[in-house]
Amino acid sequence: MSMRILITGATGLVGTAITELCHARGYQVNYLTTRKEKLSQDPAYRGFLWDPSRGAIDTECFAGVHAVINLAGASIAKRWTDSYKKTVLQSRVDSLETLHKGMKDSGNKIPLMVTASAIGVYPSSFTTYYEEEEEGAVANTFLGEVVAAWEKAADVFTASGTRVAKVRIGLVLSADDGALPQMVKPVQMYAGAAFGSGEQWQSWIHIRDLAGIFMHLLENEAEGVYNGVAPNPVTQNKLMQAIAKVVNKPLWLPNIPEWFIKMVLGEMSSVLLESQRVSSKKVEVEGYVFKYPNLMPALQDILQEKGQLREELAP
Repeated sequence: MSMRILITGATGLVGTAITELCHARGYQVNYLTTRKEKLSQDPAYRGFLWDPSRGAIDTECFAGVHAVINLAGASIAKRWTDSYKKTVLQSRVDSLETLHKGMKDSGNKIPLMVTASAIGVYPSSFTTYYEEEEEGAVANTFLGEVVAAWEKAADVFTASGTRVAKVRIGLVLSADDGALPQMVKPVQMYAGAAFGSGEQWQSWIHIRDLAGIFMHLLENEAEGVYNGVAPNPVTQNKLMQAIAKVVNKPLWLPNIPEWFIKMVLGEMSSVLLESQRVSSKKVEVEGYVFKYPNLMPALQDILQEKGQLREELAP
């Protein structure tokens, strides 16, 4: 069956991968943008204007739509000043509130929404293995506060009769953007090193698997919370060692001390230093089969794609 999916954040890292997957499966995509020059009238990829900061949305975007994928929100990869922290939080809440109001105003009842969330909701721990229904597992941190507000804003759709699935996303591995290129660059220049103790858990996921999870939940009309992570998290030390091995460079520098990272990045250093070991069991039990369950093949696939490997490592 051909579906039409409305995607917010469609031009971002995750949104681009999901849009490609939708088109590969013959689904048509409506997307929301704040910029007129980004509007397309292509029936398979049709753009509509919105401005979540003002609660404004072109309600025509809901016409014929079977499901919504919500990825909207300001990047957390900028310095966390007090004003920017408000932007990070408000952008997520405003996007969902604008969608909800627009949906009601349009008169189109959308049966399903799959929305982004983040594993930053879980408290930092070197020993706990977090599953979705962990009681009281909300970190007393800025990211914990953001995710709690983000998920609460999504719950409003449930009261309107829309099934809501939330994907708590981990460290997304992609050659195009996100954290991985920033980790690879210093390693290639013989200046790579792990952060802090290096024993903190990194719950990672290949970009294709993350897009696959969103599509799996949508196609199976799932609801509830799901962790968007691969089955085999690794420590920060192991992650950096694997990157060095794949790009065939030595990792000889000592770990970058925690105090230095905090001095340079301030509160945002928590993204690098906190430890969240997160389970993917729930989405696997519900039928999702990971293409990249292990780190080395995931890194090889991503970095070979960009020609960043020596020939002898090519498949």
